[in-house]
Amino acid sequence: MNPLAAAAEQRLAANRHRFDAAFETYFTRLGETFDAPPQGRFTPQCLELLRDLSLRGGKRLRVVLLYEAARLVTTEDVPGLTEAALSIELLQTHGLIHDDVIDDSPVRRGGPSTYYAYRSAFPDHERTALGLTVLAGDLAAFLSLRVLLEADVPAPLRQAMLDVQARAATDAIAGQILDLERDFEDLPDEELLHAVTEYKSTRYSVLAPLRLGLLAAGEDLEPHDARLRRYATLVGICGQLRDDYLDLFGDDAALSKPPGGDLRAGRRTYALRAILDRADAADRAVVEAALGDPNCTPDSVERVRNIARRQGTDVRLRADLSRYAERAAAEASGWGEWWREEAVGLFTHLPLRMARVATAGDEDANSRR
Repeated sequence: MNPLAAAAEQRLAANRHRFDAAFETYFTRLGETFDAPPQGRFTPQCLELLRDLSLRGGKRLRVVLLYEAARLVTTEDVPGLTEAALSIELLQTHGLIHDDVIDDSPVRRGGPSTYYAYRSAFPDHERTALGLTVLAGDLAAFLSLRVLLEADVPAPLRQAMLDVQARAATDAIAGQILDLERDFEDLPDEELLHAVTEYKSTRYSVLAPLRLGLLAAGEDLEPHDARLRRYATLVGICGQLRDDYLDLFGDDAALSKPPGGDLRAGRRTYALRAILDRADAADRAVVEAALGDPNCTPDSVERVRNIARRQGTDVRLRADLSRYAERAAAEASGWGEWWREEAVGLFTHLPLRMARVATAGDEDANSRR
């Protein structure tokens, strides 16, 4: 690893460590100060499940983007940045909880999803378990806004940050709706897949953290909006391609869950759309039989993988991933005209790192077969 990449990796790790400590402190204080009805035991249980899922990990890419966006402007401590980071990850917790209901997912981040934790706690009350899960996700969403309302920053900045985060949240929900609609298409075109990615993940996972970090650091967003959007769109597609690729071609160790989740859920992702596009009648029948089958076996997943490899779809997906990563890196490399070169270097490094993670994960899996 070259020195610049090594320095970037150290900063990524430091950002994650910094945030994880702040997140744990937040939940400790929330448990002590939350105005829960004294007669009930379900609210404390809900808060504990939110804490468990939130602290269980994840890549924390959104937090990294936020912190490093502020570093584009200054290396000084920035008031409101911690609250913005908490808001971003609480919104992510909300999304994960609701996604796992929609997908009927038992596992999240190497442990039980909130939905299945409630189903285990209330085995004879399915509707109660479902209702409590939905409410837990709702609570995380409202907490993500409340933490910004409580930030000790000037009122105009607080309002601007709230506006960014509220818009990101509504865009993400619109994207989730479009995501469900996509799977009614026999062969969704690339434009539709890009739109799902843009609304469901890019705007709240990439663009909002960039905007929040720059706002907290005192930057005027308007002159930079176009370049932020270009970078966010490219990184968003890169990240979705990576996730879709690893979901099919990764393994349990890389995913913290069994591969083939998108296949079992019936999602016509970038990966599955590419396979179906080139499948002959016999291969298409194999893929369609597995697509949307929650009981799809590992052997069935492997058959779909083998079809993809025979087509060369895995190679094409890696090539697409690398192409979008390189375009994102090239976009960020021109930011030195406006911002600090050190921080610009990290934004150049990030998408290339995302592409390498996917390729390395597949190579590791191949070496173990």
